[in-house]
Amino acid sequence: MIEQIQLRLPAMRRGCHLITSDILRALPSPLPAAGLLNVFVRHTSCALTINENADPDVRTDMARIFDHLVREGEPFYNHTMEGPDDMPAHAKSTLVGASLTIPIVGGRLGLGTWQGIYLCEFRDYVGPRSLVLTLYS
Repeated sequence: MIEQIQLRLPAMRRGCHLITSDILRALPSPLPAAGLLNVFVRHTSCALTINENADPDVRTDMARIFDHLVREGEPFYNHTMEGPDDMPAHAKSTLVGASLTIPIVGGRLGLGTWQGIYLCEFRDYVGPRSLVLTLYS
């Protein structure tokens, strides 16, 4: 069985945001005993990843690492009409990725003890973000 859920997240500032609880609230309860959850973000200037969910310094450091790796204002950028953060946001999104697949084990997301799902927002000023959650059971 396949079920799809649309999830709209409010606008967030630039940075890495823990969204595991938002996703869990959107999913049916109970979850199947076994299956897969695919999470897909429908935008090209943000991304999804799984990382440390306990210490918020990890999210801050990750955002700083992305900003260091892909800098704004590089003279070789051609796509500059939407602001200095736009082309770097597209590049960061490509590096991180637009989707995640997470196993469902024993009726729960099969995340490790210290793992959480992040929305990595790479733009300074954006609106809400849309996710598609696809549950395979």
